[in-house]
Amino acid sequence: MKPGKASALVTAGIYKLTRNPMYLGLVLLLCAWAFYLAAIWPFVGPVLFIAYINRFQIGPEERIMGAKFGGDYADYVSRVRRWI
Repeated sequence: MKPGKASALVTAGIYKLTRNPMYLGLVLLLCAWAFYLAAIWPFVGPVLFIAYINRFQIGPEERIMGAKFGGDYADYVSRVRRWI
């Protein structure tokens, strides 16, 4: 919620696989729900969620983290994908 208050760059655990594990989990949950409903239209949800979260949450977070952690964050971004 407040990436400017971050005091450390976490790159261990699940963060070795994805930079956004919470958002990835939510997308997977939305996809699972769409599969459960057995229809095409629910898959609009994950697509809209990804578009929204990339634009209004992840983009600003990454700019702040880049400014705060500089080269360490740039190295992390080059090693670990945003989603999977």
